[in-house]
Amino acid sequence: MTESTKTLRKVAIFDIDGTIFRSSLLIELVEMLIELGLFPLSVRQDYEDEKVEWLERKGDYESYIMAVVKVFVQNIKGMPYTELQRASELVVARYRHRTYKYTEELIKELKKDGYFLLAISQSPKTTLDFFCNDVGFDKTYGRIYETDEQGLLTGNIVDEPVIALKANIVRRACEKEGLTLEGSVGVGDTEGDISMLEIVERPICFNPNKKLYDHAMKEGWEAVIERKDVIHKLNTKETN
Repeated sequence: MTESTKTLRKVAIFDIDGTIFRSSLLIELVEMLIELGLFPLSVRQDYEDEKVEWLERKGDYESYIMAVVKVFVQNIKGMPYTELQRASELVVARYRHRTYKYTEELIKELKKDGYFLLAISQSPKTTLDFFCNDVGFDKTYGRIYETDEQGLLTGNIVDEPVIALKANIVRRACEKEGLTLEGSVGVGDTEGDISMLEIVERPICFNPNKKLYDHAMKEGWEAVIERKDVIHKLNTKETN
């Protein structure tokens, strides 16, 4: 290890939706926009079937969330960015403490140990910032939605290919913030987090879906399940 490397700060990277927050920030944001009358009530029909399919275990969560994303993108066009901020603040004020105990406690431990806390999510960065700042994160990466000269949302996502692969974001953040992956921690819950979990020293699969769990079993990664008031830690190396 070089002298300059010793000065670099250790990093812990977290997915947010389903990992810290017990729901999806985007889903709650869309519901808030409907409640405020900024989206028509009828848009619920555009993702209700996928929601029911997922709840009844006939469909998958990915189809449900992508239907919500489509509704969000289509209906924010022409909406003032300030309204997105207002709705985001209200979502966080209402749901900030609907979190998992395991990850909240892990965050406290890592902060105490001097880790730089990095959040990477596919939720809108506007909402993510309000939530993560209160939780105690140092930096957030999320979807940034473009505005025009009048401050109206266009529905376009800025640098979408960049945010899609979390490993790229981690490397960019390490270079920009002076961080090291030595001793790094990563926490995710779906296969979309695999690229990030592969490059950290301690990958933790928290309440993983089947695709991530199967991958964790092959790799011998930690898996943690929190159900009601029970936290079950599974070392996949011992189960293979």
